[in-house]
Order: sequence, then structure tokens, then C-alpha cells
Amino acid sequence: MSTATPASALSDADYQALTRAVLGGIELQVDRWLQDDVVDIDAARTGGLLELSFPNGSKIVVNTQPPLQEIWLAARSGGFHYRHVAGTWCDTKTEEDFFVTLSRCASEQAGRPLNFAPPTI
Repeated sequence: MSTATPASALSDADYQALTRAVLGGIELQVDRWLQDDVVDIDAARTGGLLELSFPNGSKIVVNTQPPLQEIWLAARSGGFHYRHVAGTWCDTKTEEDFFVTLSRCASEQAGRPLNFAPPTI
């Protein structure tokens, strides 16, 4: 992440609220796709860890990292770390938006276009 865009200073409560909204929003989208018969992705959440299981057996894991105030994403294409910057979760190396990466990885693993969007808070 460039020094021109420092991570937002969040209280622990704000970090928790933001990450709960992110994980909850992902779960809601996956549930909508299942109800609309778009794709059968199983979402399993334990605390700050959300595991998405795809029909082909692959997985995406989204995990909160409270001590670092980050969100981590692990997918077939690699692992990524995100910090909250100016209202967006940005990759700590490339500054790419979390939801752009999640959508790309989910689309690759599902074999069809899928789009995740940030939750409205």
C-alpha cells in the first residue's frame, strides 16, 4: 500500500462493525444466488472466518485479523490482505478493492461471472 493513502484509524468497535457488515453482506449475496438458482455456494461462518465452498470442491476463505485491523482473503489464485482506507478495503500491496478481488476469485472458481458489492452501512 502506498504511503499516500494511509489506513484509516479505526476504533476496535468500528473495525468489528465494518468487518461484520462485510462478512454478513457476502453471506446475504451467496444466499440470494442460491435462492435464485444462480450458483450453489455453501457459506459457513465461525466468528470472523467465512468459508465459501464451491460446487467444484474449491474454497475461498475470508478471515478478519483484529490485531492488524485487516481482512484476509485466501483463494485458488492466492492470498490477499486488506486494510480500510478512505471507506474502502484496499489490498495492502496493489490497493485493489476487496470486492473486486473477491468477485474475480469467486467468478474463476464458480466458472461464471459473480459480483460482490460492498454492504451499505
